[in-house]
Amino acid sequence: MSQLTVDQGSATRSGPAIRPAPDVSKGDQSPAPASELAAGLVADLTADLAGAPLLGRRRPLRWASAGVAAVLLAMLVNTLFTNPRFQWHIVGEHLFSKAILDGLVLTIWLTAAVMVSGYVLGIAVAILRLSDNPVLSSASFGFVWLVRSVPPLVQLLFWFEIASLYPRLSIGIPFGPEFASVQTAHLFSAIVAAYVALTIDVGAFAAEIVRGGLLSVDKGQTEAAQSLGLSRWRTFRRVVLPQAMPAIIPASGNLLIGMLKATSLVSVIAVQDLLGAAELIYNDNFQVIPLLLVATLWYLVLTSVLSVGQFLLERHFTRGRRSGGGSGLVSLWRANLRLFPHRVHTSAKGGAA
Repeated sequence: MSQLTVDQGSATRSGPAIRPAPDVSKGDQSPAPASELAAGLVADLTADLAGAPLLGRRRPLRWASAGVAAVLLAMLVNTLFTNPRFQWHIVGEHLFSKAILDGLVLTIWLTAAVMVSGYVLGIAVAILRLSDNPVLSSASFGFVWLVRSVPPLVQLLFWFEIASLYPRLSIGIPFGPEFASVQTAHLFSAIVAAYVALTIDVGAFAAEIVRGGLLSVDKGQTEAAQSLGLSRWRTFRRVVLPQAMPAIIPASGNLLIGMLKATSLVSVIAVQDLLGAAELIYNDNFQVIPLLLVATLWYLVLTSVLSVGQFLLERHFTRGRRSGGGSGLVSLWRANLRLFPHRVHTSAKGGAA
């Protein structure tokens, strides 16, 4: 008479499996060895795990922070549309007015001119910093140290009042006769003073950005290129610069956006940039908040455009370092806003469900 026993090695979540006990009358002398039972248990557990869904770690703080952020965002939107003191109808009236658009054009022009001139100056200073000549290296270090220590507003006011210190500038032989001279008050107008002050400020920071990017490239790259017979200029253009750009572009983009906003400082010396134009209008009609909102909206538009351009440049110069896929703006946006945990379902064979 045969008996039934429970085979523990084939137990699953659905319940233990029932196998017939060995029948001694038919020649079954002993039960299955322990190694076979263990192997069966491992095989059954592996099959169960392969068919189970893979769930991400639960993150309660993520949900809590998302809830707080959603509430704050709803409060912000509510106050923007329900607070009558924002006076959005006045914002719409002046958003595309001639004075505002003229100030916007001046802001864009000043930012572009300052960045181009500042980077030319910064590249020259960076080359001097990397020079083996101790005099040139020390002089360039002193320039960077001095300019970075003085706030941009102080530099702006200094160059605007340069006529008080040097009423006349002349060209001639040092300690000798003069060939030509000019009155400083006629030479340094408000816009020229703003251009010079901001260019010098950008040059000091650009020098450190360029120097840091060049130092990030291993010297072995230059030595290998020169061993192949490449000239110094071609080595710099083909080998050093492409490898330095991924380190230079992010800092340069931040400097550009910062300089765009720093151009608002020129309004203190009566330059009618974007903020200066807004100030002139609200000094006339006393609508301070709506005109400040006009300037703020235009700054938001400009910085957003520059941020997209910076992202595209970074993607271009780091295309050889990416692992493929997921490098677009949409993927970046989703990665930053991803809230729900990643869930993967697999079949018993290990394939994706």
